Amino acid sequence: MASQTSGIQALLAAEKRAAEKVSDARKRKAKRLKQAKEEAQDEIEKYRKERERQFREFEAKHMGSREGVQAKIEQDTKRRIDEMNRAIVTQKEGVIQEVLNLVYDIRPEIHKNYRQ
Repeated sequence: MASQTSGIQALLAAEKRAAEKVSDARKRKAKRLKQAKEEAQDEIEKYRKERERQFREFEAKHMGSREGVQAKIEQDTKRRIDEMNRAIVTQKEGVIQEVLNLVYDIRPEIHKNYRQ
């Protein structure tokens, strides 16, 4: 009976050591997964920053800076407003005369829907 008890004790001790090894392996695996995830996040962040930098360089090269684009738009708008003002000054009298001629030139006509 004593040999059975010592055999059972040895088996329980071996089972306990095996459970501890499995537990340690799981902890190491979880730690490695966490470390790999952190490394992947760092790589993703580095890649994102690099792509943003490349995009800003591309934008500056092909479109100019935002201030430059804004200045160009303002300059174009001012030019168009000046052109419109010049057109108003040069064509104002002609338009007024044409409107007055249309108002003064009254031709009484019978409406096409009028029935006698």
